[in-house]
Amino acid sequence: MFSSRIKIICLLFFALIQTLSWGQITSDLIEVKKITIGVPDTTLISDLFYSKNYNLKIFENKNVDANYSKSSQKLILNAKNNFTGLTLLDFSLTGKKYSIPILSESPQNGQKPILQKFTYKPAKKVNEVKIFGSFNDWNKNNHPLKEVNGVYEIFIPLLPGSYTYKFIVDGKEIVDPENPQRTPTGFDDFNSVINIGDSKIEKCYLHNNRYEATKNFTKLFFIYERDNQKNKIVKENISALIDNQKVSADNITIEGNTIEVSLPSSFMKGEKIFRIAVTQNDRATNLQTLFLVNGKPADKEKHNSWYDSNIYSIMIDRFNDGDKLNDIPVAHDSLFPQANYMGGDFQGIINKIEDGYFDSLSINVIWISPVYDNPDVAFREFPKPHRWYSGYHGYWPVHHQMVEEKFGTMEKLKELVAKAHNHKIKILLDFVAHHVHIDHPFYKEHPDWFGKLKLPDGRLNLRFWDEYRLTTWFEPYMPSFDFINSSNAINAMTENAVWWLKESGADGFRHDAVKHVPNEFWRALTKRLKEEIGIPENKIVYQIGETFGNHKLVKSYVNNGQLNAQFNFDLSYFAIPVFLEQDKSFTTLDLHMKQCLDVYGVNNLMGNIMDSHDKVRFMAYADGDFKTQGVDSREMAWNNPPQVDHADSYKKAELYLAFMHTIPGLPIIYYGSEFGMTGLDDPDNRRMMKFGVQLSQLEKEMLKITRTITKLRLEHSALRYGDFQTLKADNLIYSYLRADMNEKLIVVLNKDQKEQTTELRIPSVYKSQKLIDVLNNDSIEIKNNTATLVLPAFGWKVYRIEN
Repeated sequence: MFSSRIKIICLLFFALIQTLSWGQITSDLIEVKKITIGVPDTTLISDLFYSKNYNLKIFENKNVDANYSKSSQKLILNAKNNFTGLTLLDFSLTGKKYSIPILSESPQNGQKPILQKFTYKPAKKVNEVKIFGSFNDWNKNNHPLKEVNGVYEIFIPLLPGSYTYKFIVDGKEIVDPENPQRTPTGFDDFNSVINIGDSKIEKCYLHNNRYEATKNFTKLFFIYERDNQKNKIVKENISALIDNQKVSADNITIEGNTIEVSLPSSFMKGEKIFRIAVTQNDRATNLQTLFLVNGKPADKEKHNSWYDSNIYSIMIDRFNDGDKLNDIPVAHDSLFPQANYMGGDFQGIINKIEDGYFDSLSINVIWISPVYDNPDVAFREFPKPHRWYSGYHGYWPVHHQMVEEKFGTMEKLKELVAKAHNHKIKILLDFVAHHVHIDHPFYKEHPDWFGKLKLPDGRLNLRFWDEYRLTTWFEPYMPSFDFINSSNAINAMTENAVWWLKESGADGFRHDAVKHVPNEFWRALTKRLKEEIGIPENKIVYQIGETFGNHKLVKSYVNNGQLNAQFNFDLSYFAIPVFLEQDKSFTTLDLHMKQCLDVYGVNNLMGNIMDSHDKVRFMAYADGDFKTQGVDSREMAWNNPPQVDHADSYKKAELYLAFMHTIPGLPIIYYGSEFGMTGLDDPDNRRMMKFGVQLSQLEKEMLKITRTITKLRLEHSALRYGDFQTLKADNLIYSYLRADMNEKLIVVLNKDQKEQTTELRIPSVYKSQKLIDVLNNDSIEIKNNTATLVLPAFGWKVYRIEN
């Protein structure tokens, strides 16, 4: 008893000291910086966190060499002595001490690469065959194949995971004719898919266990699980952070494989983020992350963080016509109705906000398409078949401070934002940084801000998405900014972005065509947003970008100095075929899920989608209307738009929505997908929205279930903040565990058209006794850490673990 009192007194004294010293640089949470043994890593310090100055002092670290240049503000990191694991690099700034979590990995990250053979047998003589894909950043020149007895072949070492690729045969890109596994690119084409199975790696995991909130302390308990554990864990094995500052070993107690962290209540007021990991014998566990509010793990009452977002995407012109007086379609004899204005406007969105439509869907963020004024005449698309389009979509700005009169006025936009805020809904504006329309005053008055349409070889620099990605124009009437050579253009456009948020009162941006704009622009914009809005208003301005590319390219824009997130298109490309095709296994999807979480972290703000205004709608795939991509699909969109013919298609869509709302990241519903709207390529995927009596009975039933799914995410903190552990991934069943300190949930998905019975092995550390269905409270007994579940056809379940 006496020793316990001494311990409490010591901890209280330590709490007083830490309360005085603990502070925060900004609201930025310094993410884990990954480095590879033997490869120097150079990072701009501003990409790690924002500060008014970067006069850092870096402290010595026994595991990592760190050299920082104040003039260039670059941090160069090198692992020492082949160290692998997580370490905390301490630095001081403005009189306080902070830490950068650094994860040092071996080149293979503890996994053995598998030498994968790729072959191509031409039907006729060819001169050159190359392969490119996600394993080489889609570089078209790195991997030529060698001809052996008429067959071209190459061996490439690949780590476990899923990879997409293509061959280049005499300059023409083709899928692998011998590989039936393919996935849509999203742009009228397919990529081949190769799956490299898991190599055997010892389990090394840190589990959430429980918490206690007392008068003086918040106590957090974790359980370390390690296969073939040789040594006891000690305090030196543990890295713990509260926000960006190291938690002292004096706050940590170890008993066996249970770790207790005691944090002083006096410091825990407000919102804090706690992170912890264990490094032992050259292996690091997952980084457990807890979102704390006044000393307790955030629960279903929070709903004000961007992690709590349920996002809804609206194309203004196609959503709801609330004001007939501004219905002014473009007059043109070759402009088809699908590519003209249909009447949707700001008032239509306001009406649905006030009707409670979004409240009923548990939507708390709405992303609206661009509100800029667009041309009042039609323009012809450059590629064949050269159809005519209006600017109904909003992506042809003719002015930087005027709204489209067919949508309403600036005052009406402000009203929309205000009404949304009254319903606790945030608004994302769609910002177009890459280009303007040729009628825009910026192009007329400052042509030097823009690149040239013609390339040096005489070709038009149009739609070179990769070869000239930072300079390409999308259409001859859409000049692309030359941000690389024009600081004035960067200043003008970043100033304009800040103006739109201040003027409208909106909360953040969806950014168009991110990969076609240099990183320097996004750094300048984010710095400006933090200094002019974020810090003065104590507000995090959320920015999510659109980039079609591999994880490396997408992630290069996602950090504290640039964007908060991007859309996870790549995940959807892998997921959709798996959910819809019987011969594709969830094993493939799970491999890709693990790749995504390795790149972006479990607690990420990436956008999870099933379809969008640039994509074929999920229902067109599910209903069997669209199985191959190409020009035919675009022609079908104009001449033979599909309808939903099969009731099972709605069940498949419900299953995918359940998946999208229960995995890490933020779910995004494209308008109409909540009830199963179908559609092929643009503009068929942009049909006019339907409500109420316009819906069929099957659509009404799907809408009802979607409301259950979206509400479920907001009611269960583990689905928003919890970790992610795969329990089963086979041909038909996908099950994973989402756990935080409040609850431990098991999600089970069955993609088969028949009822399935499956057994799940529950982690023994939870000492589980039964599973409770969170929707109907049905109970399932757990015996020997195993539960037997029955899943309906195209069905899903979410269970809470009881112990």
